[in-house]
Amino acid sequence: MGNLRALSGFIFLTLAVFTTARPKSGPDQKCKSGPVDLVFLIDSSRSVRPHEFETMRKFMVDILNTLDIGLDTTRVGVVQYSSQVRSEFFLKTHSKLENMVNAINEIVPLAQGTMTGLAIKYLMNEAFSPGQGDRPKVPNVAVIVTDGRPQDRVAEVAAEARERGIEIYAVGVARADMTSLRAMASPPFEDHVFLVERFDLIHQFGLQFQDKLCGKDLCLESDHGCEQLCESSPGSYTCHCLPGYRLNADGKTCSAIDLCVEGKHDCQQICISSPGSFTCDCDQGYHLNDDKKTCSPIDLCAEGKHDCEQVCVYMGPGTFTCDCKEGYRLNVDEKTCAPIDLCAEGKHDCEQVCVNMGPGIFTCDCNEGYRLNGDKKTCSPIDLCAEGKHGCEQVCVFLGPGNFTCDCNEGYRLNGDKKTCSPIDLCAEGKHDCEQVCVNMGPGIFTCDCNEGYRLNEDEKSCS
Repeated sequence: MGNLRALSGFIFLTLAVFTTARPKSGPDQKCKSGPVDLVFLIDSSRSVRPHEFETMRKFMVDILNTLDIGLDTTRVGVVQYSSQVRSEFFLKTHSKLENMVNAINEIVPLAQGTMTGLAIKYLMNEAFSPGQGDRPKVPNVAVIVTDGRPQDRVAEVAAEARERGIEIYAVGVARADMTSLRAMASPPFEDHVFLVERFDLIHQFGLQFQDKLCGKDLCLESDHGCEQLCESSPGSYTCHCLPGYRLNADGKTCSAIDLCVEGKHDCQQICISSPGSFTCDCDQGYHLNDDKKTCSPIDLCAEGKHDCEQVCVYMGPGTFTCDCKEGYRLNVDEKTCAPIDLCAEGKHDCEQVCVNMGPGIFTCDCNEGYRLNGDKKTCSPIDLCAEGKHGCEQVCVFLGPGNFTCDCNEGYRLNGDKKTCSPIDLCAEGKHDCEQVCVNMGPGIFTCDCNEGYRLNEDEKSCS
């Protein structure tokens, strides 16, 4: 911004000169200056007495009488605050002094608490916004007038406002706390912090503006040699640097402040420098925590940021490997899994038959006619005859493991059911060699005899 920020220096005086102020010049004696966007932030809490608020109102009017008001020169906005914040008019609202004065005279105090931090946040986000008339590359100046201690935190939000380029003057009266004023104001504090004992002393600010505004501005009217910023004072000037830079010993040039190299950071792992500032980062495999300082290891498995089909194994910050469930084997792509068939791969100890029961699981069985032994691996042949597990009426014949056939005792014949037996009557079936008479002697047994008048011969078959 070069000298633009320095232009806002005409707004307030140093602590050292307020008691020697000269009488205020008449309203027609105005000085030309560069454009400025100026917002008054006035405390209207219940602790501000009515006559004190009137003094504050007159204070703003007195200042406006010394300024070159206009949309192309000095724009002015007014915000009052207590427990809430209310804009009386924005930078874009009025272009004429008389309209501003009328609006200031119509302000009705809120008369509540003192939420200064809330007011500064509003100042930063609303009052100094392009939509409400803030101009690019024009100095932003805020004048905070308060009589009491803030009831909320102001240091952080004020620092953020200053980082955004808002130059803050803090004017405290009566019960104001100097520590709180310094927390709000821009450095150097001797030029931006003012503490008076009574509201009526605020008028002395207005008397000083004439000297600040109408004196020769050496920053604008001389070859000052400041590399970055020049701040005028009556009859003199001072060189300053932009935020993040430090004034060199020559009092004019600036050097970037590397807080990382100087170790003025609280990053746990990596510090990334920018002039007067830094950001923290983390080593590979770690991510930055919400505090923007410390780092935590990245568990890609727990976060689901992996491409493993079945099992992700955490191997350390930002690393993992894939694995498979029991019964599966990792494929060559090291991501997907294939079921293991132990039977097909011959990785079993079954004597006869291996039965695949699923990935990595099998059971043993036996061929037909065999039975699995108690070891669940080996097999024994089944003798159905010996075990009586047959349906033969008379004789079971073992034909091999699990096989048999039925037979009959001598003199009997196997029936068509292949199980039961019937006695054989050789006489009735004519299956004998008797010449005359066949006598059935039992199943499959007979003897020969002869008709009456005949005698059986010695061959026991023929008769004489």
